[in-house]
Amino acid sequence: MSNAPAASATAGADYRPPVALRALGAVSTLFGVIAALMILASVLITCHMIFVRGVLGQSTIWQTEAVIYLMIGATLLGLPYVQKLRGHVGVDLLPHMLPRSLRRPLAVLVMVATIVMVAAMVWYGWEMFHQAWRRGWKSESVWAFPLWITYLSVPLGFGLYLLQLLADLWLAVFGPDTTLPEPHPERSPD
Repeated sequence: MSNAPAASATAGADYRPPVALRALGAVSTLFGVIAALMILASVLITCHMIFVRGVLGQSTIWQTEAVIYLMIGATLLGLPYVQKLRGHVGVDLLPHMLPRSLRRPLAVLVMVATIVMVAAMVWYGWEMFHQAWRRGWKSESVWAFPLWITYLSVPLGFGLYLLQLLADLWLAVFGPDTTLPEPHPERSPD
């Protein structure tokens, strides 16, 4: 009875996902690093803006807008990395109350629903990006930043998020039990 979880944990420890899933994980990590660098750039630009306004007493033209666009891009491009780490907010009360045999089907159902929603975001995000690019939309500020650059982060970020979700779905269907979230022992019906 007590050997079953240890045996499955050992089997899961030896498991290596297919090369495609590991490569996608590397891409997700790369975009996580890019998102972190975008946040760092936002902080540095904000410091620059404070210095220019507070110390030099001059007005700023591009800094506020750049920080907003960088934070939007960082949020969207960081989606696949956060999914890889299972860092998105989730309600785990129901899976933890279910017996082990029902956790995998529930995880698959939730991922399929999420994939459908994220695919819609990719589709409409691409439409929005393409329209901004084709029509040459620019921000209404003095800086007149091309909006297609910011809008590109929607289909790109959600597209990579979709691929990471598909990888997680593959693991939920074909991977060992260790790829599924584990409940707290005191709340598990097992």
